[in-house]
Amino acid sequence: MRSVIAALIMMSATAASAHDYTLGDLMVMHPVARESAKLAQAGAGYLTIVNTGEEADALLAIEADFPRVMLHNTVMDGDVAKMEHMMSVPIGPGETVTFEPGGMHVMFMGLNGDPLEDGEQIPAVLVFENAGRLDVVFNVEAMDVSHDHSDH
Repeated sequence: MRSVIAALIMMSATAASAHDYTLGDLMVMHPVARESAKLAQAGAGYLTIVNTGEEADALLAIEADFPRVMLHNTVMDGDVAKMEHMMSVPIGPGETVTFEPGGMHVMFMGLNGDPLEDGEQIPAVLVFENAGRLDVVFNVEAMDVSHDHSDH
């Protein structure tokens, strides 16, 4: 029985860490997109990037099979939230950058009636200024405001 439990623990640990990526001194953790409404023209993606090195880097772009993919930040203008396009996202040495609801996020634009659905996977390439290119997968998850990935 202990070996079965140990095997299950190992499998769940492997599955949890299988959605993290490393490129040089950069760690990319849990890229996820939220399912979108049927008529939505865009969907949002989130992830965390940690720079464990001593040199700064920057996320320049995310490439995926959509008409446009953009980096955005949510900024408040009084009581109105607006999305601001970001040309790049600096990641200083030892810094953690988190893309999350209400802050920085990835916009997958041009859905045109083809919504992001729970369980779908979005292959993408993160393009960094110094580290280069990193293939990742954004897992599409159900819209659940209580779901928290702060432990990733």
